[in-house]
Amino acid sequence: MNEELVQKLKHLRLSGLLANWDRYIEVARKGNYSHVRLLEYIITEEYKIKKENARKMRINRARIPEEFVMETFPFNRQPKLNKKKIVGMYDAFDYMTKCRNIIFIGPTGTGKTGLATAFLIHAINQGYNGLFITFPDLVERLYQSVADHSESKVIKKLVAYDCLLIDELGYVEVEPVQVGLFFTLMHKRHKRKTTLITSNLGFGQWSSFLKNNHLTAALIDRLTENSHVINMKNCVSLRTKLDEAQQT
Repeated sequence: MNEELVQKLKHLRLSGLLANWDRYIEVARKGNYSHVRLLEYIITEEYKIKKENARKMRINRARIPEEFVMETFPFNRQPKLNKKKIVGMYDAFDYMTKCRNIIFIGPTGTGKTGLATAFLIHAINQGYNGLFITFPDLVERLYQSVADHSESKVIKKLVAYDCLLIDELGYVEVEPVQVGLFFTLMHKRHKRKTTLITSNLGFGQWSSFLKNNHLTAALIDRLTENSHVINMKNCVSLRTKLDEAQQT
């Protein structure tokens, strides 16, 4: 391939064709491809490469700390967890197609974050965009937006995510202005986007950190309407054996 053609392919951003040029020529030679069939093959391969690159970019932009997937979740160590229900939700994919929230509630270490992350990655792999953010980071971002008067801009950006995973809801107490902004965010996402939430506190305890009974009740009402709630309160900690192994 001459340099002029290389530059043209770079300009067109046909990285797959540039990287696989020699292989495509060899495929055409060995397969006795017609001109039309060769073009179809090259276009299909380029499409696959660009689609995969776009998926990887969405994964990177989601800022997922650890990429858990459903296939490796240790359901055998959580016998009280309804595997059939969870896998059914995952496969049906209606949490994305019907904008249904999923809320995971249970003690620390039971796998809430792992499951929520698996649902987030599944959505991203299907072409949706998403973001992983802890609740403390979220309310801090909302609080900072007040200081520079960028509340609308920040909320608009957070609303735009097809799938938003809010991890560790309830680990910090929040100021009234943060509660109000958080409620606004959830209200704007309601029935339009999917929100995944993990919390070690039951709904009855949410007012302890939100400090506003009226908004807490309204928030829970919106979050749970037509949503999936996964109760993991009776599940065991998956970290126990790992902690014991590290101490020996």
